[in-house]
Amino acid sequence: MNSEQQYIDLYKEAREIIFSHSSEAMNAVRDEAFERFASAGFPSKKVERYKYTDIQKLFAPNYGLNLNRLQIPVDPYEAFRCDVPNLSTSLYFVVNDQFYNLECRTESVEFATAIDGMRHSAAAANSTLYTLHSTLKEGVIIGSLKNFADSKYYNRLAGKANDTVTDLNTMLAQDGLYVYVPKNVKVDRAIQVINILKTPFKSQEGSLMVNRRVLIVLEEGAEIKMLFCDHAADDQNFLATQVIEAFVGENASLDLYCLEETHAKNIRVSNVYIDQQANSRVNHNVITLHNGTTRNRLDLTFSGEGAECQCYGCVIADKQQHVDNNTLIVHKAPHCTSNELYKYVLDEKAVGAFAGRVLVEHGAQKTTSQMTNQNLTATREARMYTQPMLEIYADDVKCAHGSTVGQLNDAALFYMRQRGIPLAEAKMLLQNAFINEVVDKMKLEPLRDRLHYLIEKRFRGELNKCTGCKLCH
Repeated sequence: MNSEQQYIDLYKEAREIIFSHSSEAMNAVRDEAFERFASAGFPSKKVERYKYTDIQKLFAPNYGLNLNRLQIPVDPYEAFRCDVPNLSTSLYFVVNDQFYNLECRTESVEFATAIDGMRHSAAAANSTLYTLHSTLKEGVIIGSLKNFADSKYYNRLAGKANDTVTDLNTMLAQDGLYVYVPKNVKVDRAIQVINILKTPFKSQEGSLMVNRRVLIVLEEGAEIKMLFCDHAADDQNFLATQVIEAFVGENASLDLYCLEETHAKNIRVSNVYIDQQANSRVNHNVITLHNGTTRNRLDLTFSGEGAECQCYGCVIADKQQHVDNNTLIVHKAPHCTSNELYKYVLDEKAVGAFAGRVLVEHGAQKTTSQMTNQNLTATREARMYTQPMLEIYADDVKCAHGSTVGQLNDAALFYMRQRGIPLAEAKMLLQNAFINEVVDKMKLEPLRDRLHYLIEKRFRGELNKCTGCKLCH
């Protein structure tokens, strides 16, 4: 059986169940997405944007799905306590693909309302709709996608992506996160969203597929900083698809940080679609510290003049981990600026891939674009594939791209060892200095400081030993 056939059969059999546990806006586009998926199937490695990741193989196993929306008891603070706490953020949780509210807790409401960073009024505590943070300004919404999804925006970008993995997510996603910031409102405190993967099976055995959806809408002049942290609470096989759609209005500003720190049994396929209007600003940062197989896609379009984006990525991988970042930046309007910097450090038998394409369309004059991909392979068995591309149809532009793949500098290692630094420590220091160029460009200072600490732990092999430790307390 082809990999996609089981999902075609599943949708036909469980369509009514899926519809009954979601919303009108999400349901309105399911059947159309299903038709596209059933017609095209999963992309093979012959498809240009998927040449470095075997999607058909990743989706071939039979994963369980929580289509009936069974409650999953979880203490979200316990699930992420050893990763990126204490960042002075407004904190929210998504368990698998469901926005977390007090009704999901097994503890008392009094205990839940006392937790710092999740304070609620009595009315909000009893609400089945959403959880609003007390520090948010009036009109800002952060809550369950199925309760707030706006058909004006939902699937408007993803539906035009011509991507069957996105279509699969659209078919099966039942909930997720909705973020709305009204005109000229600036959210001063960063929003931290903890995505927790946890199996609903009482035996804690089996594999689980999660289809998460995120919709971000920033009106004219709005500003927000968002940090998404992916964690796995169970040592089980997970397949997570994620689709993020972000609409950034005129003069609006979005800082979007995506940090993955799961485990070797986790497969993550994330597609991010961003539309920028005139004079808007976007900072997109993707950080992979620990994973199994990861495939990140970013499609960003400049729809208005004078917009700019900064896209940064850092990857640390070892063992047999696989990380594939694929980006497309489309300059439709003149006077726009894009800058990309992705760095990888690969050890043991890890595989990395970066494919970046900048498309400058007719009329997008005065475009400025820089794409850089730099990589370190610490062993002969590690593999890195890099493919930077420019496609330009305007004649008054300033565009450049480049990539490098190499190993640690032998002269630098010799110099450090001559001064009494052990070889392992010397390698760690050089790798740290290499990857920290990306981290230092991140504007969220508490995260930047925390990442310096986590990256050093990662190079020392300590992140995957975190359970029950006292390092962060």
